[in-house]
Amino acid sequence: MRSLLFCLTLFAVLTVSASPIRSEQGLPLQPVASPGLAQGLDNRLWGTGGNSGDRSALIQSIDRSLTYLASPAARTAYRQYAIPAFTADRVYRSLERFRELLLGARSPEELQASVIQEFVFYQSVGKDGQGTVGFTGYFEPTYAASRVPTAEYRYPLYRLPPNMRDWSRPQPTRLQLEGADGLQASQGKLRGLELVWLRDRLEAYLVQVQGSARLQLKEGGTMSVGVAGHTDYPYVSIGRALVDAGKFKLEELTLPRLIQYFRDNPADLDLYLPRNNRFIFFEETGGAPATGSLGLAVTAERSIATDKSLMPPGALAFIQTQLPTNSQGQLVLEPASRYVLDQDTGGAIRGAGRVDVFMGTGSQAGDRAGLINSNGQLYYLLLRE
Repeated sequence: MRSLLFCLTLFAVLTVSASPIRSEQGLPLQPVASPGLAQGLDNRLWGTGGNSGDRSALIQSIDRSLTYLASPAARTAYRQYAIPAFTADRVYRSLERFRELLLGARSPEELQASVIQEFVFYQSVGKDGQGTVGFTGYFEPTYAASRVPTAEYRYPLYRLPPNMRDWSRPQPTRLQLEGADGLQASQGKLRGLELVWLRDRLEAYLVQVQGSARLQLKEGGTMSVGVAGHTDYPYVSIGRALVDAGKFKLEELTLPRLIQYFRDNPADLDLYLPRNNRFIFFEETGGAPATGSLGLAVTAERSIATDKSLMPPGALAFIQTQLPTNSQGQLVLEPASRYVLDQDTGGAIRGAGRVDVFMGTGSQAGDRAGLINSNGQLYYLLLRE
């Protein structure tokens, strides 16, 4: 999944950094004088309330980043990185040592004490120069689909056009490619490129935004799809368009509410979906797990997407924000502190003040991802030299 992400660009002002930082020389990360800013415990590693922890999932995610950091692509990326302290070798060694500490620690407190002693912290300057970062969530959806068009399954996902490099500029818009109703693509450049059909237009659109999906086929079995390419337009958030049109207040908008809005007002799909000119093409991925922009499988609640022109790829990070938890059958946002790996990016993720947290696959992951709309802090960890 090349995360083209359903980032609603919604930020309610919830928190600011406990100790404001100042951006020097325009750099996106600044060393934090006191590591006390990042002393929140990652209790999820050991589990709470009778639930098992996810140390094994974090270790697996670390191992994936280590594989990337040993690659020529990582060496090239870090040679171009603006902050001299972040080299591919130092980021690699930092992950190796953190992995050792994670395996040896007997509690969150023990791990955190070792981390504070052995690591230095770099904080994102955020969207305001004060460390405030807006967090959203993304997921890999699961939808019903058909390999052939029927009266029920009418909305296609498309293969990458083989002659797309020859298309004139500007490239066709979404409206020109599929029509206002999303059903006219067979009349133009996309004719014969249908890969699979979905029964819901909004679901087909959300697959484009998320960048991958697992599809339950009516013929039996499943199909996994991922991004094969896209037209050269910037991503435009339909959520933001609804806010601008006065349909919601910014702080009210979540993915479930947006979906319900279009369920109640289906004709508005013809109005708002064409505003996002970026069109995504897909290929079958043979059951491969959701994959981030570094070519690594992403891990639920342990992989994040950031602007890779600013943030260190594959690196170990620590986030403080609010994430959904299940409380007596209801999803509620609660403070969360997590170690994460920076393994993805997205068309809607721009600047030092944006993070998208991967929440997993399926409807429950989608419900949780759609509720994330919080401010917080983002830190990167480097082993002391």
